[in-house]
Amino acid sequence: MGLDEVRADWTRLGSSEPLWAVCVDPAKRGGGWGDDEFLASGAAEIDAALGRLTDLGLDPGQHRALDFGCGAGRLSNALAGHFAEVVGVDISEPMLAEARRLDRSGGRIGFRINDTPDLGAFGDGSFDLVYTDLVLQHLPPALAEGYVREFVRVLRPGGAMVIGVPDRERPTAKGLVFRFAPWPLIRLAQRRLLGYPAPMRMHPLPRRRLAAVLAEGGARIAASDAYWGGGHWRHLRHYVRLPAGEAP
Repeated sequence: MGLDEVRADWTRLGSSEPLWAVCVDPAKRGGGWGDDEFLASGAAEIDAALGRLTDLGLDPGQHRALDFGCGAGRLSNALAGHFAEVVGVDISEPMLAEARRLDRSGGRIGFRINDTPDLGAFGDGSFDLVYTDLVLQHLPPALAEGYVREFVRVLRPGGAMVIGVPDRERPTAKGLVFRFAPWPLIRLAQRRLLGYPAPMRMHPLPRRRLAAVLAEGGARIAASDAYWGGGHWRHLRHYVRLPAGEAP
């Protein structure tokens, strides 16, 4: 699986049912997400995450935030309530079109396509906060780790990251399917049995491995909190600091 396949799948998902593809809930298929409810879910997540950063003694500032894998802008809009400027990047043009439709920031969000295996459009140390949630698992592991290195590069010393990603499969029937079943079989089941517009490939990023990649650039995990993972995955939300004076 390469970046072209990721782009093709998420372009199809963004064209078909973007809000559900961002927040997968069986009860919300077929247009079940209302715009206000969708955006409110993002505001609740961001308020809680920024509160957690405060509790950990991390103060990234309020100038510029990056929402990586912004999809339909659920979290970008919420971040715009706390930061002067938010940049939302995504690989899917239809997702970005939906994000622009839902933009209620009054001009504080800039949505951009990012279809390269890096964040070369942004300079070193250009963001106070890097935020990504339930995105990296859809990428091949080597590509996901490359983006994590880029997060460290574009984060200013003294800034913070929030990274939500599956740590491992749960020891359940669904979790074991994702761990041991061949991808072509999972892909077929998602398309034929579950009716997904396009498959959603999943990969865990274990905490130990994430910590090692972050440490290459001097960043450190301050806390890792378990949160929703359904019956398939154990999800962790990692709160990361890049100490002042330690550039990547």
